Amino acid sequence: MDRIKDISRVLAATEDARLIEKFLRSLLTENEIGELSSRWELVKMLDDGASQRKIAEKLGLSLCKITRGSKELKKSPSAFKHMIDLHRTL
Repeated sequence: MDRIKDISRVLAATEDARLIEKFLRSLLTENEIGELSSRWELVKMLDDGASQRKIAEKLGLSLCKITRGSKELKKSPSAFKHMIDLHRTL
């Protein structure tokens, strides 16, 4: 089985946000957590209409990473957009 599919299945099997957070903090380094968090924040900011330059300035990310996030957000269907929309309903 694909490893990312395996992790996704495990995460989808629980609705316990605290357990998922503990799992991610156990699995990832602080640097990886920071990277993941920054990428999530940049996608939310893009969806809110922030400019790429503003995002780069605020999050300290390269325009290349931000452009990649922008392209993923514009795909149809977009997993990023779906997750952002889900996040907004919580």
